[in-house]
Amino acid sequence: MHADPALVRSAKAHVSPEEWAVRTDLAAAYRAVAMYGWDDLVFTHISARVPGPGHHFLINPYGMMFEEITASSLVKVDLAGDKVMDSPFEINPAGFTIHSAVHEAREDALCVMHLHTAEGVAVSIQKEGLRPLSQQSIFPLASLAYHAYEGVALNPGEKKRLVADLGDKQTLILRNHGLLTCAGTVADAFLAMYILQKACEVQVLAQSGGGELIAVPRAILDGVREASKAVLRQSGGMIAWPGILRRLDRADPSWRA
Repeated sequence: MHADPALVRSAKAHVSPEEWAVRTDLAAAYRAVAMYGWDDLVFTHISARVPGPGHHFLINPYGMMFEEITASSLVKVDLAGDKVMDSPFEINPAGFTIHSAVHEAREDALCVMHLHTAEGVAVSIQKEGLRPLSQQSIFPLASLAYHAYEGVALNPGEKKRLVADLGDKQTLILRNHGLLTCAGTVADAFLAMYILQKACEVQVLAQSGGGELIAVPRAILDGVREASKAVLRQSGGMIAWPGILRRLDRADPSWRA
């Protein structure tokens, strides 16, 4: 069935308060991606694990624009991508291949965010990948991995190679494809992506000027690795995220439904 927002019925009364809290945060992340212009029609995904003993996850209904996502429209699935709660909507199997691989391998990856921004794809194509050219770049560089392109993500065999490349890192650049972040909360995954995306934008813009570029000194990069992790965690959940939610509410609070 087509992902028509008009078909959405409220799920709040049918899920736990803990799940509803994750649903609203995840819906906000989709709306924020659209707000910043990072969406790619309906072709990328953000997923989050549902609190509780089951390995169940929330992901967007395939065909719904990010600006249309609500807490109730998110589809709850298991690690195989099968629905575990009634929904009139389907999910994108290619998209869930990547997300299920990370969720299954990493207990700490409660939220996985994957985007195809123009700047992110542009940096993924460059042989050197993300370079230490800006203050923004030092944060993702503290926990960054790369995964070689294997075509559209439909092959289950790619899962083990992707998670092996990711390891214990928070940020992954998928070559010729896009960007991925994972974290223990939606807020932290979003902030990690915001900073990674900004670093890619600055890199592409700096390269377009044609002048010689000045890299951040190695000593500075080495010195901020541990500090940067703490800064990202604190800023994501405690400072930046509530402001993003207020901005979304001012524009259109329907994501909370």
